[in-house]
Amino acid sequence: MKHILISIILTLTTWCSWAKSTLLIVGDSLSAGYQMAEEQSWPYLLNKSLAGDQITVINASISGDTAGNGAARLPALLAQHQPNYVLIALGANDGLRGFHPSKTEQDLTAMITASQAANAGPMLMQVRVPPNYGRRYSERFEALYPALSDEYDIPLLPFFLEAVITNDDWMMSDGLHPNASAQPFIRDYMQEALLPYLQ
Repeated sequence: MKHILISIILTLTTWCSWAKSTLLIVGDSLSAGYQMAEEQSWPYLLNKSLAGDQITVINASISGDTAGNGAARLPALLAQHQPNYVLIALGANDGLRGFHPSKTEQDLTAMITASQAANAGPMLMQVRVPPNYGRRYSERFEALYPALSDEYDIPLLPFFLEAVITNDDWMMSDGLHPNASAQPFIRDYMQEALLPYLQ
């Protein structure tokens, strides 16, 4: 009987260890908790919400990062955290700085393929940019995301800023960044978008 109980405990321990998953978020200021405490940011709140689903969220977002910065940092992050999933939420700063869309495409592709090579499932968040450089630029830039999603057969998640930016109470005075009050909504919004792909 004692041996049976030990066997059951070892089996359950192994199953629980296997069942746990890690989601790595690699983004910019929109995900980094810009000008707020880490505990207020939506990735931190998401980590608490998903704890019951045996999913740990690691937020590796850095304010100001471009897709190129993310591509440079990702290999070390993959080796360090060995995530099951990677949410790539980059490109907004590329668009604001007028980077050529082909450069952003190249960097996002590098992040997707690096994730896949590390046996981590990449997910891409759609990014939209202001029409500062004209409609043609914006359309070409934004079209990168569904094209990459189709090419690599990976999930394309909605751009959460679109659901927040029309509410002045949720935006900082710069008109670009969600404030702390918006973070619980973003957490819920992203949790709903992510969960189907985290099972």
